[in-house]
Amino acid sequence: MRRNFVAALAALGLLASTAGLAKEEPKQADTDKGSNVSAEPAPEPASSTTRHEVRIDRQTVKYTATAGWLIMKDDAGKAIARFGYTAYTRDGVKDLARRPVTFAYNGGPGSSSIWLHMGILGPRRVVVSDPGYSPPPPTPRVDNEYSVLDVTDLVMIDPVGTGFSKPLGAAKGADFWGVDQDIKSIGAFIKRYVTENGRWASPKYVLGESYGGMRSAGLADHLQSVHAMSLNGVVLVSPFLSAASGVDGADLDLPHALYLPTLAATAWYHNLLPNKPASLEAFMGEVERFAYDEYLPALTKGFVIPAERKRAVAAKLAAYTGTSAGYWERADLRVSHPQFLQELQRDQRLIAGRIDSRFVGPAVNPLAEKMDYDPFFPAIAPAYTAAFLDYLHNELQFGRDEEYRVSAFDVKWDWTHKPPGSDDWLTPAPSTVPDLARAMTMNPGLHVLVQQGWYDLATPQLVMKHDIEHLRITPEARSRIRIEHYEAGHMMYLHGPSMKKYRDDLAGFIRDTDRL
Repeated sequence: MRRNFVAALAALGLLASTAGLAKEEPKQADTDKGSNVSAEPAPEPASSTTRHEVRIDRQTVKYTATAGWLIMKDDAGKAIARFGYTAYTRDGVKDLARRPVTFAYNGGPGSSSIWLHMGILGPRRVVVSDPGYSPPPPTPRVDNEYSVLDVTDLVMIDPVGTGFSKPLGAAKGADFWGVDQDIKSIGAFIKRYVTENGRWASPKYVLGESYGGMRSAGLADHLQSVHAMSLNGVVLVSPFLSAASGVDGADLDLPHALYLPTLAATAWYHNLLPNKPASLEAFMGEVERFAYDEYLPALTKGFVIPAERKRAVAAKLAAYTGTSAGYWERADLRVSHPQFLQELQRDQRLIAGRIDSRFVGPAVNPLAEKMDYDPFFPAIAPAYTAAFLDYLHNELQFGRDEEYRVSAFDVKWDWTHKPPGSDDWLTPAPSTVPDLARAMTMNPGLHVLVQQGWYDLATPQLVMKHDIEHLRITPEARSRIRIEHYEAGHMMYLHGPSMKKYRDDLAGFIRDTDRL
C-alpha cells in the first residue's frame, strides 16, 4: 500500500505537470554527492540590498529588498547548505516587536518560491493571460497593489535543491529531500533568519502552497517543540496535507469520493452539463452529499457491488461530470483525475488542466487513457520564469552569475513521516494533519487560514475540507480556523477578482490575529 502512495505521488507531483516545468538538470556533484571540501574555500553568505517603494491600499510603502543566501551549519560548525531567500522589509518601522514577518514557500516538493513571489505576495508581479496562454517575452511586470507588504514583512524561501539553495560540504541531497528532513531544514533556516535579523519578538506566520501545506503543518509543531518558537498563524494555500485522502488512483476508495466535486466543478465551468445549475457553490454542496452518502458507500462494496446499483451510481456520476455512464461502469466507478481530464473533452481533442481546470489545451494523443501534459504549465510557466529571472538579475541586482533552479521535480523524495507522539515510522501514508492538530492544541494563540480554489484538481477542495475536519482538536481550537474559496484553481491569484479577494483575506487574517 505504501509503495502505491509513493508511486502515485511521484507520478503526479503536487505542482508539476507530466511535461515538466522549466526544468534545469541538477549538477549531481553539487546537489546529491556533496562537494570536495578540501578543494574549495569555506562558503560565505551573500546578498544584494536594494530600496524601492510600491503603492498598496492607497498608501505608498517604502521597503528594502534583500536577495541572497545564508550558510547553514551543523552542530560541529561545518557548512551543510546554502539557503536562498528574498526578504522584503518595510522601511521606517520603529518597533519590530509590533511588525509581523511571514515566511512563504511553494510546494512540489521541488518547487522554488517564484509562483507566490511573482504571483501575489511580492511587491512586483507578473501579468499573465488568465485562463489562456501568455504570449512570449517581453512579459509584463508591474507593481503589485495586491501584495501584503503593507501589513507584514515577507521572506520568500527556496528549499534546498531549488533556487540558489543546495547542499554543501559532505552533505547530500538526501539530507534535505524528505518530509521530515525538509521540515527540519526549513525550521533551522527560519530560526537562523529570525535570530540574525532580531525578529524573535515579532508576530510570525508561515505560508505554504500545495506541498507547502504539508510543510507548514509540520513546521507549526516542529518550530514550537524543537525551537520554542510559537507561531501566530499558519496560512495553507491549496494545501496538500495527507496522501491517504489526497491521492486518487492509489488503490484507496476515499480519494475518489473526495475528488468528485472538483470533477463536477470542471464540467460545470466548461458548460458540459446538460442541465447546468445556476450556482456553483450550491452544486458543490449537492455533489458533496452524493459523494459521502452514495458514491463512497458504493466504492466500499468493492468489485462485488450488485450490477443494478453499479449502473445507478454510474448514471449519477455521468450526470454530475458531463461524461457517459458507460465510461464510469467500465472503470468500475473509479476514474482518477488525469483519466477524467483526458475523457471530458475527448471528442473536441482537448484536455483541461489539473492545476487549474479552467485552462484547456489540445490533446497530444486523443486516444490516450489519461492526460500526458497539463495545459496550465505551458500557458503560464515561461512567463513566470522570464519575469522572475529578469527581476532578480536587474531589479534586485543579484545572482546573474549563479544558476537559479526554478524546479527540481527530479529529486528522489523520502515520504516517510513520523507523526508527533508516535513511535511508528511506518505509517500507512504521509500526513501532517496530526502535527497541525498538536500545534493548535499546544499553542492556543495559533490561528489557521485556508485558501482554496474551486477548480483545483491537484489539491481538491473536498480533500482539504476532509483533512481539516479530521484535525483532532477542541471546538475552541476549531474556531481559530478560517476557510476561504476562490473561483479559480490551485494558484487562485491568477484570476483577477480572486487576486483581490486573496489579498483582502490574507491581510485581514494577519491584522486580526496580530491584534489578539
